Amino acid sequence: MITTDTALAPNAIPPELAGLDPLANSSEAPFSALEPRHHQRFPHLTAAEIERMRSFGTVHEYAAQTLLFETGHTGPGMFVILEGRVQIISHDGLGNSTNIVEQGPSEFMAEVGQLSGKPALVDGLALTPVRTLLIAPERLRALIVAEAELGERIMRALILRRVGLLEKGRGLVLVGGDSDGKLHGLQSFLRRNAYPHTVMDAHSDADVVQLLERTATKPSDFPLVICPDGSILRAPNEGELASHLGLLPEFAPDFVYDVIVVGAGPAGLAAAVYAASEGLSVAVFDCRAPGGQAGASSRIENYLGFPTGISGQALAGRALVQAQKFGAHLAIPLEVKALHCDSQPLALELKDGRRIPTRTLVIASGAVYRRPAIDQLERYEGRGVYYWASPVEAKLCRDEEVMLVGGGNSAGQAAVYLAAHAAKVHVIIRAPNLQASMSRYLIERLAALPNIIMHPHSEITGFEGDEHGLTTVRYRTTRANDQVENNSMPLRHVFLFIGADPNTDWLRSCSVRIDNKGFVPTGQDAAGTGFIPSHPLETSVKGVFAIGDVRSGSTKRVAAAVGEGAAVVAQIHAFLALAQN
Repeated sequence: MITTDTALAPNAIPPELAGLDPLANSSEAPFSALEPRHHQRFPHLTAAEIERMRSFGTVHEYAAQTLLFETGHTGPGMFVILEGRVQIISHDGLGNSTNIVEQGPSEFMAEVGQLSGKPALVDGLALTPVRTLLIAPERLRALIVAEAELGERIMRALILRRVGLLEKGRGLVLVGGDSDGKLHGLQSFLRRNAYPHTVMDAHSDADVVQLLERTATKPSDFPLVICPDGSILRAPNEGELASHLGLLPEFAPDFVYDVIVVGAGPAGLAAAVYAASEGLSVAVFDCRAPGGQAGASSRIENYLGFPTGISGQALAGRALVQAQKFGAHLAIPLEVKALHCDSQPLALELKDGRRIPTRTLVIASGAVYRRPAIDQLERYEGRGVYYWASPVEAKLCRDEEVMLVGGGNSAGQAAVYLAAHAAKVHVIIRAPNLQASMSRYLIERLAALPNIIMHPHSEITGFEGDEHGLTTVRYRTTRANDQVENNSMPLRHVFLFIGADPNTDWLRSCSVRIDNKGFVPTGQDAAGTGFIPSHPLETSVKGVFAIGDVRSGSTKRVAAAVGEGAAVVAQIHAFLALAQN
């Protein structure tokens, strides 16, 4: 299990906890890992601390057997118990209930979702008459910022409570089969968004089998999503699931944001954190999950401050919580359709037709996974062919042979990660070696792992499979004498890490200049007839900025993306100041 250096801080939250994912850096994480931290999950407040908190909330009283908050309903904020006792209860989609903890005076009730007023994941039932101090989400964020030491204790508790729910898998039940690509997609989506869930097999789990016998289902209904309230979603897409769970914020039609950030990778999240912390109104849009391509990285080892590495998902999780802490509105997953920049304020058009006005916009949309021209590729995506290597996929290929295509750092990190789970990892590259495309430390690590087999001068030519998914991979290798060998290998899992293309199609409706490779020039490189950008990260359109991988000439590194996310906020401040004069 990989963690940060414990010498850094005795109470530091390990990256997999701070990332709101207990499995971010390992294939399994026992719930007992949280038990020694019970005092941090459920701390007691002093009388002086409660007194300082009073100005942030209002006092409410509840009769015994009243629900203060209920699973699936919008949480009102954080409750500080002044008198009485409350039972915290979790439910799953199969009707099972579990008593998590009983809380009393000087304790508080909330988890990280209440920073932004998301629906509650548990019930809070008054066991006796209860008197509480209720702190609404916006005031909770203000409290955490204003009271630094107390805010740190509260934040740690909120995060660890979500981690406890994640580890126990309380909440949604996903039902399907191992070969169901849609099931894997939903599982990955929930995992990357740190939402508690359990996956059960439609044919072998007795509780599910009994439920399905009473429910009319057909093959096209799978995967099923069974919610704690008993409702059943049949083969939902990610957007439908997010909408049902109340994960998406509402947008006031007459509110104009100071900044909208498109893309929740490291660059976009950095921009959101710095902008929101400096008082700007911020909304962040992403069509899938926080972290972008970096979020799929099993371990980032060359990011400053993490000598033993951190998973991309854990890093994104930390940034996501920071953005929520400062009040950024996170709209994930919501797909952006177009940018309209022919008038002020600018308008971002969503795929569902809504238009969100903003004074400035930051393009941080990164890149989309490159899809090679391989026979039968689309048929097996999610059913044996994957573009990332998370614990979900690692579990599927445990003790099996797998193939990974790619020679960059992301490919190297994924190969090392998979080698700890798979029997063998066959790495396919077109080049003769990895010297020109991969960092030296990764090359050495791959060479030291006996179950990683390199296949230089090779490329995949096709896939074959059955009703369950991928079964065979065809590939060719060019030898030194230019002789071509056509081979095949029986495999059920292939990982494609061949790079990505800039995600800029949604800019076609605007006059933002795009170079011949699809990236967005900024500063003097974007200057053209009628407009010269005043700021280094400004595009050819006034008030529209570009950062991270999508920007032409950017350094494709996580640290560089985070730096640009911070730098762009200073330039936005300067732009807004000039616009007001």
